Amino acid sequence: MSSEEQKKSENRARPTTDEFRAFVASGWAPRGTAPTPRAAVADFAAARRAAVSAAFPGERLVVPAGGLKVRSNDTDYVFRPHSAFAHLTGLGSDREPDAVLVLEPVEPVAEGHEPVLYFRPLAGRDTDEFFGDSRYGEFWVGARPTIEDVESELGISARHVDEFADAIAKDLGTVSVRVVRDADVDVTARVDAARAAAGQQGDEQADERAAAAHAADDELAAFLSHLRMVKDEWEVEQMRSAVEGTHRGFEAVIADLPEAVRRGRGERWVEGVFGLHARHHGNGVGYDSICASGDHANTLHWIKNTGDIRDGDLLLLDAGVEVDSLFTADITRTLPVSGTFTDAQRRIYDAVYAAQEAGIAAAKPGNRFSDIHAAAIRVIAEHLHEWGLLPDGIDVDGTLDAEHGQYHRRWMVHGTSHHLGIDVHDCALATREQYSDAVLEPGMVLTVEPGLYFKADDELVPAEFRGNGVRIEDDILITADGNENLSAAMPRSSADVEKWIADIWARR
Repeated sequence: MSSEEQKKSENRARPTTDEFRAFVASGWAPRGTAPTPRAAVADFAAARRAAVSAAFPGERLVVPAGGLKVRSNDTDYVFRPHSAFAHLTGLGSDREPDAVLVLEPVEPVAEGHEPVLYFRPLAGRDTDEFFGDSRYGEFWVGARPTIEDVESELGISARHVDEFADAIAKDLGTVSVRVVRDADVDVTARVDAARAAAGQQGDEQADERAAAAHAADDELAAFLSHLRMVKDEWEVEQMRSAVEGTHRGFEAVIADLPEAVRRGRGERWVEGVFGLHARHHGNGVGYDSICASGDHANTLHWIKNTGDIRDGDLLLLDAGVEVDSLFTADITRTLPVSGTFTDAQRRIYDAVYAAQEAGIAAAKPGNRFSDIHAAAIRVIAEHLHEWGLLPDGIDVDGTLDAEHGQYHRRWMVHGTSHHLGIDVHDCALATREQYSDAVLEPGMVLTVEPGLYFKADDELVPAEFRGNGVRIEDDILITADGNENLSAAMPRSSADVEKWIADIWARR
């Protein structure tokens, strides 16, 4: 819904007389004039843009932030900029709705591109927007940066978003343009219309050209996704902060576990406790938290979080703090609600822990991404075989056979690893060759997260296993000589988890 459409749909009072407009615009102290300091991310973002510029010489590249989305009537969802936009500008949190980053080619082509940020700057106090626009007005949502603020902060040129339409159509007959299509449907439609207008009206090849343009857009999106695969120094520090905040959130949950049991609907209590700490430390949660107690842990994406938490249950908590830059942690711990694992729970947990140890050991430069899963899943298969859960005549190699096996997937259905960064499942548009078949490099950040899930109604497993689900997940940085577990401060072994809980409870 556009700002104009929203104005028509709301019933709030607006300044309707010249006298009132003049009154609202008067009597304000001068604004501060101190320049906005250059952001620490500015130089890193410039290097990322330079890589994009080198890959698409002479082309105009359009990367929108996206716009506000109505949640209900005249209220919007909290804004989150598109990941590619955040990566190339350094703007995170809820900045800047409706903005568009344009990499404008310069002459000679070897000089690369000039980055220009088109956005909605702070409006003057003498404008209707200041008091009367509940979606963008300073009275309603606070002051936005000025053009000078953005240029000082990011070290790039900035212009009013109203100038974007003319800029995108400039020289379009001779300059090709690409756009990140899924970032903002209105911007994409405008780019498509400008490209169509640049062609010959009634041209029989118009559909062909449009298809080729869309394919070129997809190539840009895939490049920007893959660009995030190896993190720079600044990004790694953001990941450390996200992990630190997540650690705090987990410890707050552990401290309040007895209260979650006592109150009922404890999964929601856990979700709220973690969310409080996530919002305090950073931007919020990086994804909907999975707070799954008992058999709910066997639903892989259990985000309803409507269940009770009971003594004797295992609580599978899969959650991550997203810091203001939008980088997120993704960590899972499986916690015995009573503080101690039962013998059956410990057997399951220790098997998953052994699988995770194997996966982490395989996460090193020179190995392929797929080697992590292969190492972890073999340990899972070995335990399932030892427990007699695989079909008769099927051994470990038999179930690992990709064409005729895979019986272990009944109890471990998902992959063991994924890349992590601005998106919780980062670099999702990378090709198979760039992702699962790729060689690991220093600077990559990924998860290692095997699990075992025994549903309450699964008659192929021992009764004492049923209703227990276990996953252990850590965030791993590939280094020059191996890896660093960024979340290593959060205990993982069954004995250490029990001690962790006991120590936190002792401090209450």
